[in-house]
Amino acid sequence: MVYKQKKSKYWWYKFIWNGEPIRESTKQTNKRVAEQMEAAHRTALAKGEVGIRDKKPVPTLKDFAEHDFLPFVRSTFAAKPKTLAYYENGVNRLLAFERLAGERLDAITSDRVAEYATKRQEAKGKRGSLLQVASLNRELQVLRRMFHLAQEWGKVERALPNVKMLPGEKHRERVLTTAEEDLYFGGASTEAMAQYADAALLRDVAIILLDCGLRPEECFRLRTENVADGNLEIHKGKTDNARRRIPMTPRVKATLDMRLSKADGSAWVFPSQTKSGHIEPSSLKKQEGVN
Repeated sequence: MVYKQKKSKYWWYKFIWNGEPIRESTKQTNKRVAEQMEAAHRTALAKGEVGIRDKKPVPTLKDFAEHDFLPFVRSTFAAKPKTLAYYENGVNRLLAFERLAGERLDAITSDRVAEYATKRQEAKGKRGSLLQVASLNRELQVLRRMFHLAQEWGKVERALPNVKMLPGEKHRERVLTTAEEDLYFGGASTEAMAQYADAALLRDVAIILLDCGLRPEECFRLRTENVADGNLEIHKGKTDNARRRIPMTPRVKATLDMRLSKADGSAWVFPSQTKSGHIEPSSLKKQEGVN
């Protein structure tokens, strides 16, 4: 019979021959072709042309990560450094747990994954606080992705355990009210804030984020060419749907006009003395410390 493993696009086949289970990936997305491959294998066995195939050695999580998974994500996300850093950080955390890293993929159980999660929850960050559920879930998502690809690439012959996310993750769902927004901008415009050299930075970024619905990183890397004909034109972003044209509100237009008038030849709307040349999250954190 032919079948698909969970969330895999490829067809597998399995049957019993002389009491021995035969199970292999066809690496095909066409069911008919997969059925033909299964029939061909059965015929070859019946004619005595081949024997029972030796099982391929199953790699450990560490070997799979270093020789297969990391090379794949590094080539796939070469143009997305933040996504690449997300995967590399997750892999580093997973491999630091030897009881998981040294285990063969097909020997990893749900209990072993739960053991990893428990150990990580007991770990403390640089500031002495316990690891947030959201941070641990990002690591578990990397492990889940590794399991899916290991199955898809035929590194294992059985389904790997389902990696479940932990409950209790905090979500930021509250939206500022008009009164709260006015209070924030009122505080940002006080004389007490005017003494700081760049106290207006937070205010200007907040205006663009609130009125245009940009992601923070989209706002940070705004260039002069993104501002055109009363619109903000986003050329690339986190997803394929990030490309869009957003009408500017009067206060966004006024903010950008002021910023561009002071650009002094810079290509960035928010230039900064950083490696990228524009402001980064750390730039705003410094300003938040002022507040």
